[in-house]
Amino acid sequence: MRKILLSIALIGLAGCGQDPSTAVGTLEWDRVELIAELSEPIVEIQHREGDRLAEGEVILRLDPRRAQARLDAARAAREQAEARLAELERGPRAERIAEARARLSGAQDDLAVRERELERLSALLKRKLTSPDSVDAARRLRDQSRSEQDRASAALAELEHGTTAEELDQARAALAQARANERERTLDLERLTIRSPRDGRLDDLPYRLGEQPAVGKVVALMLAGPTPYARVYVPEAIRARVAPGTGASIAVDGLDTPFAGRVRKVLADPAFTPYYALTERDRGRLTYLAEIDLQDAPESLPAGVPLVASFQLSGPGKH
Repeated sequence: MRKILLSIALIGLAGCGQDPSTAVGTLEWDRVELIAELSEPIVEIQHREGDRLAEGEVILRLDPRRAQARLDAARAAREQAEARLAELERGPRAERIAEARARLSGAQDDLAVRERELERLSALLKRKLTSPDSVDAARRLRDQSRSEQDRASAALAELEHGTTAEELDQARAALAQARANERERTLDLERLTIRSPRDGRLDDLPYRLGEQPAVGKVVALMLAGPTPYARVYVPEAIRARVAPGTGASIAVDGLDTPFAGRVRKVLADPAFTPYYALTERDRGRLTYLAEIDLQDAPESLPAGVPLVASFQLSGPGKH
């Protein structure tokens, strides 16, 4: 029956001045390709080709150990950033401030000793009871003690003034970065579990248990949706009368009973007719790709089967 209908379609399309009402094409399903985002061995396969799948159902899993280790490292970095921010928000501990005060006091006492020693040696130099070199050495030690006092004083002032706004901003930014990295690693781990994004049927599993697909390779192919649809090429002669919502009768090769259908979309840009749609003389004519939803079509229909769509046209045609 398929050959008879296809012959009728070809004759009608090639007829002199006859406005055709048919188009040929194939059965199609919405194909969903699930890819490997990380290259890891397949450690579990829960379904086989032909199984019906519900949205969110697990199809297979890739080895999660490497991704789990990266997630653990990211989680530790996030906890470290949280602790650092909490420390800065709390401010310096009282013990550290007390320690800084003690250091400053010690530096002040040492400076006082060095200044008295410099004064003593300077007096002896005037009486020519010591050498200039000893006075210079005492002066250097006095200057070093003064520098130590200045450093101790600055350290104490820093602790007493507490954390600056800039330090807090840097710590908050570091924490935000650590949290984002943890979320990314969590997503990497989740993506190693390949799930069905829609209801449909599992059509192909290119890899087997233990194989390691490369990044970007398809690891599962689904045919999604409740039923297949017809993809046909509408001849230019009837394009003006075929629009979304136009009814059609779909005769599928190998089946005696046609299916009712309705056009869901027609592309505005024309394409050259494929070899099987028209005779050799007419292959240069333009056609418009259309998709037709089938009503009451069984789930068992495979993709790629040829068909003929007879449109229910309205309005005057060309003769």
